[in-house]
Amino acid sequence: MRDAPAISYEQLLNWLRFIDEGLIEQRGFLTELDAAIGDGDHGTNLARGAGAASSKVDAEQPEYLDELFKLVGMTLVSSVGGASGPLYGTFFLRLATGVGHRQELTPEQLADGLEAGLGGVVERGKPEPGDKTMYDAMAPAVRAFRAGISSGDVASASRSAADAAAEGRNATADMVARKGRASYLGDRSVGHIDPGAASVALMFEALAAALA
Repeated sequence: MRDAPAISYEQLLNWLRFIDEGLIEQRGFLTELDAAIGDGDHGTNLARGAGAASSKVDAEQPEYLDELFKLVGMTLVSSVGGASGPLYGTFFLRLATGVGHRQELTPEQLADGLEAGLGGVVERGKPEPGDKTMYDAMAPAVRAFRAGISSGDVASASRSAADAAAEGRNATADMVARKGRASYLGDRSVGHIDPGAASVALMFEALAAALA
């Protein structure tokens, strides 16, 4: 991948736009998932936060990717309630640090940023594989992206990441929740997809669309 084309600021800005559009489109679905095992506000909260982040980006027009992702992360922390705001906010704040002060990225630099974001989620939420959380979709997606850039182009790597996130999302249906409000249900949480894993799958689907 040494000679791979750079990933542009515009492509990554499109990623954020596609996330925003996807959350608006799937707000009801995410909220329905959350109603079964949580507070029932996951889709509504994330859609509101993404909208607020988009408005901030449009108003401030940051020039560099670290500034862009930091603005998104800070807005999510301040505007999204529950656990989702701090977790997604931390993901984008660590992504900002991971990609550095640049206007374009190599695929390897984006992989570094995604791994930094995942690390922030782990540090903040202390998830483990099989806890039935966003981690169960995010970790395989980030691994798949890193593996994909070593053997193919960035479009196929992002598609592999999206597919891995979707598989991780679907796998949460068979898990017993061990974190958050869903954990109160015990075995009754089985049979329900984790809403956080579903929104992570949406995020990586948006990345695949932006890098196609």
